[in-house]
Amino acid sequence: MFRGTPCLHYCLAMVRFTIEELPIPTEPGASGWADFAASLDLQNAVEAEGYGTDELAFTPKELLPGYHHQQYDPRRLFVARVGDAIVAGARTDAQAEGGDDCVWLSFSVHRDWRRRGIGTALAAHVEGIAAAEGRSTQYLYTVSPDAPGPRLAAPTGFGSVPRENPEVRFLLGRGYHLEQIERGSRLALPLDPTALAEQLGTVSSDAGPGYVVQVWEGATPERWRTDIAVLYTRMSTDAPSAGLNEPEDVWSVDRLVSYEQKHEASPRTLLTAAVEHRSSERLVGFTELSVPPELHRSVSQESTLVLSEHRGHGLGMLVKLANLRQLADRHPGHPAVTTFNAEENRHMLRVNEQLGFVPMGYEGAWKRVARV
Repeated sequence: MFRGTPCLHYCLAMVRFTIEELPIPTEPGASGWADFAASLDLQNAVEAEGYGTDELAFTPKELLPGYHHQQYDPRRLFVARVGDAIVAGARTDAQAEGGDDCVWLSFSVHRDWRRRGIGTALAAHVEGIAAAEGRSTQYLYTVSPDAPGPRLAAPTGFGSVPRENPEVRFLLGRGYHLEQIERGSRLALPLDPTALAEQLGTVSSDAGPGYVVQVWEGATPERWRTDIAVLYTRMSTDAPSAGLNEPEDVWSVDRLVSYEQKHEASPRTLLTAAVEHRSSERLVGFTELSVPPELHRSVSQESTLVLSEHRGHGLGMLVKLANLRQLADRHPGHPAVTTFNAEENRHMLRVNEQLGFVPMGYEGAWKRVARV
């Protein structure tokens, strides 16, 4: 699991720092836990700074299982230290099968240690490792807070980021190209139960008798595993990806079971609503909610997809309403649900807006092709 890279020493702008790869602890409190937690807490803090809220944060205990189940989506953590303090962090995510030349990166620098060359050195180090492994197509998603001044528009024609923001200048300077804008949205809870029931009834009636909703908590029932694996695979090809051209991400039943074992090892709970096509007895759409254990924290909307050949029946709205009712029935008391959608995905954005989601921030999806 831990490959390791040499600890590199730097002295830039009168600051001495080191860059190293972190080993992944076996469990909370085990060897390496303090550094692992500090690195992820830093990522959360930088994201919260960009969005103006910490509602999107996942705790280190919630994220640790994802670093233990790396058979299908290997990931690595890197940090920069000044003395013993972690002042910047980076993460790489890849696909074990397919997309061999692709990697997804993230960089976070503590606000007190920016403009010292630390972020540049860390980015160059991690990008270089990825390129040396043949992963020359490098993707990065990062929040861009609103600001006055000139804008950099996405080539999709939907959305833009402030051209003079530090993260925008940083990425442009490193050869990244803006390809897409993602909108982060928030739905305040609780919803009125009577209105929710009425809306669900109306949407279900509009969808017609050819479709029926299935809901569950935790692992996918065995009879639906093949269908859910197909839906996950189609997430990588059917969702709008602009000029990112991200590779197909193929899911098998074994991969689905591994993914759900990861969730079962996390403190969070996964709620799923899916829609069955009666005549074929196959699932043709689904949506997920990731529920934290603490009631004061917001719920995260995960994957949502309706197969293209079954669109036009209101099934996206149907599964979202069904899962919101499941959330209210099984895990009431959370303040909100958060979600992300491509800004050009106007249909799903309209669905979310009809449900009551409001924008909470925007992030850019960037792409860089490195020289190998």
